[in-house]
Amino acid sequence: MNKEEILKALGYVEDPDLKKDLVSLGMIQNLEINDREVSFDLVLTTPACPMKDSIANACKNAIHTMVNKEAIVKINITSQVQHSRDNQGVLSGIKNIIAVASGKGGVGKSTFAINIAKTLSITGAKVGLLDADIHGPSIPTLMNTTHEKPKMDGDMMLPIEKDGVQTMSIGYMVELKQALVWRGPMLSKAISQFCSDVKWGNLDYLIIDLPPGTGDVHLSVLQHIPISGVAIVTTPEDVAIADTRKAIDMFQNPHLVQNLLGIVENMSYFQPEESGKKYHIFGQGGGQKLSKDCSVDFLGEIPVRENKEFDNIKNDYIPIVGKIVQKLAILASTR
Repeated sequence: MNKEEILKALGYVEDPDLKKDLVSLGMIQNLEINDREVSFDLVLTTPACPMKDSIANACKNAIHTMVNKEAIVKINITSQVQHSRDNQGVLSGIKNIIAVASGKGGVGKSTFAINIAKTLSITGAKVGLLDADIHGPSIPTLMNTTHEKPKMDGDMMLPIEKDGVQTMSIGYMVELKQALVWRGPMLSKAISQFCSDVKWGNLDYLIIDLPPGTGDVHLSVLQHIPISGVAIVTTPEDVAIADTRKAIDMFQNPHLVQNLLGIVENMSYFQPEESGKKYHIFGQGGGQKLSKDCSVDFLGEIPVRENKEFDNIKNDYIPIVGKIVQKLAILASTR
């Protein structure tokens, strides 16, 4: 049993998303053989890879089938997140930027943005969250950081870290009850400063929580920040679906064309813990129908939970985050 035999066997194992073998992709590193023991690093494209266990099992099966069925295979699963966007210029230290949008307010967009940031963080990824909703910043309230103020490092603001996520919001700089009555140029300048004057450092993922609807902030973000992709949040009800359709139309505009990662249907149903029965309070199937009508992928449903603590709801987000990072990994492989 030698390294050449092991690598030949692993050459038959494909990454299910990239459709190439692990060896040619450089995912097999630090291969060592000691008698019957085989050890190596399996370097995935993201720590949030939903297929990591099945890929590792495929590696073991390949070695046992093609080399030595008695081999003791030890796999250290690690990751190296790839750039899915241009890493020159603005926010150059950030590998992937995900914008979260909605056609109307009240659909749970900001809650979704926070929870995908937390979900990515618990996998080991370095994550930031930018609140781009200048008129209605909600990230400080939802993250329970309303009384925090950004510190300075020279001329740069430092993000406020909570639950493993670096956050920045205009809400940290104004009083909680203070209204910001700003026109387009001021909004654009604020977004620009959040990019140039905040010390984000090196991040695997930056989540941008856009305002609801379509407007000046969306134009500023899309024109000045190289976005990796956009996730759109809706609820199943007719009014939300109608407004979401308009948001999709904006992102598909030839002058603003963006990579639409997919549609998420929030508040899909309520499921009491004691009965397990699903109640479709806001209608049923609106998000899936919209995805078909607009030829945009459907990322999944998120139910209403009685216990909204993150530990209780994270399993609702893990499959959706898995689909998002898979799409970004494929995008990175084509750059």
